[in-house]
Formats: sequence, C-alpha cells, structure tokens
Amino acid sequence: MNAPVNLVSTSTTHLLHRAGQLAEDLFARSIGDIGLTARQFVVLSVVETLDDPSQTALCEISGIDRSTLADIVRRLVARGLLSRRRTRQDARMYAVRITPEGEEMLRRALPIANKVDEALVESLSPEQREQFGAFLQKVVARQGPRPQAQDAKLQREMRS
Repeated sequence: MNAPVNLVSTSTTHLLHRAGQLAEDLFARSIGDIGLTARQFVVLSVVETLDDPSQTALCEISGIDRSTLADIVRRLVARGLLSRRRTRQDARMYAVRITPEGEEMLRRALPIANKVDEALVESLSPEQREQFGAFLQKVVARQGPRPQAQDAKLQREMRS
C-alpha cells in the first residue's frame, strides 16, 4: 500500500496539479465579490499590457488553450471588461482591448492577486521563493508556447 501514497507524494505531475488546484481555490476565495477567476485575471493583465492583441497572441502568451481563451474573452466582453473587434489584416481574427471598467477591475484585483501569490509561497524562505519561481519559469519555458507540439514529441519518445 505504500507505493500509491509514495507516488502521490512524489509525482511531479500530481504535485503541480494539486498546487494549481490550491492556487485556484485560494484565488477564488480571496477575490470574493470582485468575481474574477485566476485565468480571467491573467487575460485582463496581459491585454492591459499589450496594444490590441489578437486572441491567438493571448493564447501564446498566457498558455491558455484557444477554446478556453475564447470563452474567457466572451465572458469578459459580456461583462464590459474587454472589447473585441475584427482585425483589419485578417477578418477571421479578433483584436482585444481592455475597457475602462476592465482597468478598474484589474486595479481592484491586483493587490488581492499579489497577496494570493505571497500566501502560496509563505512557507518558503525568500531564497526558496526566488528559486521556486525560477524553476517554474524554466519548466514552462521548456514546454514552449505550443504544448500540442510537445505532446506529439513526447508521445513519439515514449513509443521508442
């Protein structure tokens, strides 16, 4: 019976998944009546820093898959936090822009998101926090902007 417990406590995949669940839950409880999800917060943050990004660019930058991102953008547009229009270069693509209401929502949510980030790593020393962040960035960067390409490569390697 020790093997399953050991796997749960040592599996990188499982631990990252659990950490993500804990982070999402803490964010949801902390954000309260502001009513943003962690992913919605990320999308607002990215859009706010870019000049009319396409939804494709948002996918690549945020790592959120295309269908999930389209749903997030649709919900944020419906709430008046983002606006969306077709691009001149490609009528199939949308350019997204944060609205004044979205900027206000982001201003209110940012300190809460920062406190959530701090709470998630409070058990780590300042040096460990820096290392942890660097390690996560390295793992994410290694996978690249398109996880699907990595999936195909990994599947080929596992079959070999």
